[in-house]
Amino acid sequence: MTPETAPKLAVIGCGGMSQNFATAIEPTMKVVATVDIDADRAQAAAACFEDAEPMTDWREALAVADAGMLVLPHHLHHEVGMGFLEAGKHVLMEKPLANTPAECRELIEAAQANDVILMIGYVLRYHPLVRRFVDAVRSGEIGEVFSVSIWTEQYTRYPSGHWTCDQARLGGGQFFSHGCHYVDLLLAMLGEPVEGSHLGTTIGTPWMEGEGTSHVTMRFRNGALGYHFGTWGARGTRLRYAMHAHGTEGMLEADLSTGRLILHQDNYEGAPHEVGHRQMTGEGAQQRLLMEIEPGKHTANEVSHFRDCVVHGRQPLTDGAASLQGLQVIWKLYEAERAGVVADLSGLSLPTHDLKPTVQSANRAVTTNR
Repeated sequence: MTPETAPKLAVIGCGGMSQNFATAIEPTMKVVATVDIDADRAQAAAACFEDAEPMTDWREALAVADAGMLVLPHHLHHEVGMGFLEAGKHVLMEKPLANTPAECRELIEAAQANDVILMIGYVLRYHPLVRRFVDAVRSGEIGEVFSVSIWTEQYTRYPSGHWTCDQARLGGGQFFSHGCHYVDLLLAMLGEPVEGSHLGTTIGTPWMEGEGTSHVTMRFRNGALGYHFGTWGARGTRLRYAMHAHGTEGMLEADLSTGRLILHQDNYEGAPHEVGHRQMTGEGAQQRLLMEIEPGKHTANEVSHFRDCVVHGRQPLTDGAASLQGLQVIWKLYEAERAGVVADLSGLSLPTHDLKPTVQSANRAVTTNR
């Protein structure tokens, strides 16, 4: 395969998630097959691409594709992923990697044994605004960071009997399915967690067998705190999708719903009660817009990174090993929640100095400031 050749891709799973990728794939990769057990959905997806053949069995795609984009119910990730990897095909797996530690390890080992790429679809790691936020936290741009908090408020309800409502097929609840994005980000920014706790509830999301709302807090080796609040039951929202980082020299706010990155640096002087009053009223608040982009998932960046890894034999930023580490944190937090204790998270993720650096040059290439 040469850099000039667009790798041939099979899209496996043509439900709602795969529709997010329809305009993001070509011409980066050439879709040659769309696969779904529902023939009508496979046919509808094929119509989105120039030369895609609809199929109902993923095994048929092995004969025509160089790689597979797997957008499937979580409990199918292992079976189909192993089929592609053992056939020598590259895999872009929608998050999470798999539902159990053993399945994750088997996928990672299969990719290594067959010398193919296994990349996990943590799309936010390729989002220009998030990349800039992560870089600022890790570089000390706002001083020593002592707290990062992430909010995701959404209403997500599928029909009765849908696989996402089933704890076994989903792999857990909202925290495992959606919160894995934000555990991954917290680890990327803050490094090695040492302890943490998770609390979840089904109030507001009675259709979920696992939690539909979760709160997670972690302390990291460097002393910083990380927090994520996520819900699939929001009937109203103020924060929507927001990230805040507090450092000794300012506070960084990423508002993904508006595509804005803002630096807050308030220089207050005087007695504590005077400072508190000014902060309450917003008097003297200083804000600087660092970045503004079109809101959205920017899925094309993720697909482009996968293509580059396939063509040039590069290790993905979000590879199988890093994904497993984040999921191990989640499983440990679930276990501690059931036991009613604080989780010991030591040794479950890479220390900060071993984290892959973000590629700032790529950031600038895909970002268009207004």
